[in-house]
Amino acid sequence: VQLAESGGDLVQPGGSLRLSCAVSGSISSIYAMGWYRQAPGKQRELVAAFTSAGSTNYADSVKARFTISRDSAKNTMYLQMNSLKPEDTAVYYCHAGAAYGATDYDYWGQGTQVTVSS
Repeated sequence: VQLAESGGDLVQPGGSLRLSCAVSGSISSIYAMGWYRQAPGKQRELVAAFTSAGSTNYADSVKARFTISRDSAKNTMYLQMNSLKPEDTAVYYCHAGAAYGATDYDYWGQGTQVTVSS
């Protein structure tokens, strides 16, 4: 599985961005996907994710502002981010969980920088 993020940028507080994650490789093995972020000096944290059951989870800090979606025809996952705040500044990573037989694997993209600043 290969993941490639795009869409990060510098944006003013209150602005919007849409991140994309293009997925390739053994897509049929993927059972969960999501977005994580890591701010300087902080641990990587979950932002939003699709679970293996098909539901969605959001971090409390982004609920009602961020929306995770996917386009199966394009093999792409998105993160629509609205009402951005300076504390949303971080490198955003696409993650996929995949299973090959009884073994699970975690895959990560290279990350895309989101900076929220005036």
